[in-house]
Amino acid sequence: MTVLYWLLVAVMVLGVIGAVVPAIPGTSLIVAAIVIWGVIHGFSTVTVPLVVAIGVLVVSMGVDFLASFWGAQRFGASKWGQIGAVVGLLLGFFGLLPALPFGGPLLGILIGPLLGAIVGELIYRRDFVIAVKAGIGIVVGSLIGNLIQGLLALGAVIVFLVTTWPLGAVT
Repeated sequence: MTVLYWLLVAVMVLGVIGAVVPAIPGTSLIVAAIVIWGVIHGFSTVTVPLVVAIGVLVVSMGVDFLASFWGAQRFGASKWGQIGAVVGLLLGFFGLLPALPFGGPLLGILIGPLLGAIVGELIYRRDFVIAVKAGIGIVVGSLIGNLIQGLLALGAVIVFLVTTWPLGAVT
């Protein structure tokens, strides 16, 4: 069981990384690993970590939305800028940005929303300075949200480790 325990912890660490890096599954990996441990050892051993992880999953969704919204509002982005950021994220992730023939999806995920928000704002307002400011705001909000999600995910993993350590690491 020790190998399985550490394998599930590794999956959870990947989940923490995914909570920070867009396009990698985050908290859902942590929940899945806890569920697997619960199936094998009984859910009574993981009740607290499972409730915490599900709570983190729900809160993370809200944080993601609110942080992006905060960044957009704080820096004056319109709905056009927000829509452009989402389109830019998708184009960047799938490597469809013509200016990015290198760097892969990770670079596209970072630059795509910025470029998309700028294009969206330029279409709506036709003011380059405002468009750049709005694009930066959306990206800053998203980064802050990702960091908060990462901290929440790390907390869920710590709760799992603290509550299951004697059972999982030693047997």
